[in-house]
Amino acid sequence: MTTSTSVTPAQLAAAKKAVISSSIGAALEWFDIIVYATFAVVIADNFYPDAGGTFGLLLTFATFALSYVIRPLGGIILGTYADRRGRKSALTLTLALMMLGTLIMALAPTHAQVGVWGGVIILVSRLIQGFSAGGEFGTATAFLIETAPHRKVFYSSWQVASQGASLVLASGFGYALTQWLSAEDLNSWGWRVPFFVGLLVGPVGLYIRARLAETDEFMSSEKEKSPLATLFANHLGRVLAGIAVIGVSTMSIYMILYMPTFAAKNLGIPATAAFLGGIVAGMIALVGVPCVGHLADRVGPAKVMTYAGIAALVLAWPLFQLMVSTPTVPVMVVVIAVLGLIMSFYFGPMPALLSSMFPASVRGTSLSVTYNVGVTLMGGLAPLALTWLIGATGSLNAPSLYYMAIAAISLVGLYFARRRYGQA
Repeated sequence: MTTSTSVTPAQLAAAKKAVISSSIGAALEWFDIIVYATFAVVIADNFYPDAGGTFGLLLTFATFALSYVIRPLGGIILGTYADRRGRKSALTLTLALMMLGTLIMALAPTHAQVGVWGGVIILVSRLIQGFSAGGEFGTATAFLIETAPHRKVFYSSWQVASQGASLVLASGFGYALTQWLSAEDLNSWGWRVPFFVGLLVGPVGLYIRARLAETDEFMSSEKEKSPLATLFANHLGRVLAGIAVIGVSTMSIYMILYMPTFAAKNLGIPATAAFLGGIVAGMIALVGVPCVGHLADRVGPAKVMTYAGIAALVLAWPLFQLMVSTPTVPVMVVVIAVLGLIMSFYFGPMPALLSSMFPASVRGTSLSVTYNVGVTLMGGLAPLALTWLIGATGSLNAPSLYYMAIAAISLVGLYFARRRYGQA
């Protein structure tokens, strides 16, 4: 690793540009995802009104989940493209596709306007967004790691910090629109506003990404004819360990995203309480993740993540028990804030840890496949699974058991990452 004393101004400038470029893509991706989850009840009313109640909500989250099912395919295609054609080209393509998916969502006609075709159109939107997001994390992380001259955990953590900014903005929109608009206005047009706002950052990101320089590490690495085949032939164990590692990070954020629906449908708490909690959790991530990156650069990403994973396992049940037994606004805000703290300590160091597990020649493919399979299995299906679990068991504590199971899987993955694959 390059030491700080040998870093040139040009290297620092390139690293800062990489942070900005990657953060914009991650921010747009997560803003779109968070807004969709935030307004799940409104979207269900607009696009699946005949289903009604819980079933309409299940259809909305099923559409959400399908966008994650396609993410591994996007990860394979776009990750392979990044390993063969370069990080810069893949970053530009993923952002353009992401903007297209968001635009379709913002303009989608409702069930009242085109019948069942409204649901089909938002499904197409989610599939495009999921496909593009499948290549975003792996390519952006590889680019950040390969550009950073030193403090690689710190630089790569900014991609996660930008997700905190997205959580703040999306939750802020949820709170403001719910408070300031009538139910009729929110249902008819208000829910579209955040999607249009999210599109505003897209052109800026495209402009920056089009002017990036390719990384030296990619240019000097030997190119694989089939990165995917090489990955599964030589690094399958690392892929499986990485998929397990991802659990706590993705489950923490999707638990936070699920809270507005959980509050409104199950606890009788105004959804605004969960929006306030989302703002707090987002601020914790935005400010705290870079600090966690500094810490992990000194003591090692795996060590920091292990303690955060243990915290998730131990605290999940008490947090939900507190929220269910005392369903008040302050309690919900505190619970979501704690989830945001766990997410920050776990998710912040994760990009650097996963990157260091794979060689540059297959890094884009490996990160994309590992991340998206993990996110799909343990995050993207979570809102659907949690809604179904509560309905099937009748227990409002069911989400905490799901969270604990994911935390246990992640701790096993971290054990193998540390013991077998030499991650500190």
